[in-house]
Amino acid sequence: MNSQQPIASLKGLKRSFTQGDQTIEVLRGVDLQIMPGEIVALLGPSGSGKSTMLQAVGLLEGGFQGSIAIAGTEASKLPADGRTKIRREHLGFVYQFHHLLPDFNALENVVMPQMVAGSARAKADVRAQRLLESLGLGHRLTHRPSQLSGGEQQRVAVARALANRPTLVLADEPTGNLDEATADTVLSQFLELVRGEGSAALVATHNERLAARMDRVVRLHEGVLE
Repeated sequence: MNSQQPIASLKGLKRSFTQGDQTIEVLRGVDLQIMPGEIVALLGPSGSGKSTMLQAVGLLEGGFQGSIAIAGTEASKLPADGRTKIRREHLGFVYQFHHLLPDFNALENVVMPQMVAGSARAKADVRAQRLLESLGLGHRLTHRPSQLSGGEQQRVAVARALANRPTLVLADEPTGNLDEATADTVLSQFLELVRGEGSAALVATHNERLAARMDRVVRLHEGVLE
């Protein structure tokens, strides 16, 4: 992919929902480009449509109007297997809640997505350990999620999102369930790791202070970006 080509390009993105006899327009024509390696904060209050927009970029559900191009491929009209291929090859996800597999330890949770993508176990182990060590979890590799603190669980989720070297990481309030001090630590490590890996990121947050630490801030207001 040309380094000057956006890793993600949204044009005229719209999404509405029907409740009874009312139509609620959540996204009313969103335009956004994210360049390779760029970390963009998507700022807006709860209920402003940030999660809906991330679901669109992540090709996680249909019902959208407009154009969504990922890594130069127009993805919005692709069949399900085509969208799955783009997600597997280009996207990583971090959610507000970690969604780790409870019966597997930290290392195994980061190994799993690599093996699903076709990586050999030995190679996946090495990558998972390196990522977790870079997040300060080298001493917690064999601990299951229930044995980890909230901040540690979220750092494992960050490592998992980066495991397959995505070109774009989508993070939805990744520190929303953490206290302020832990949130600062996790965000610092997240930003350092994403930059070190050379990935781009779109990070939804309602926290102005955290958003200011990213490369660029866009604001979602009444269904459009400001």
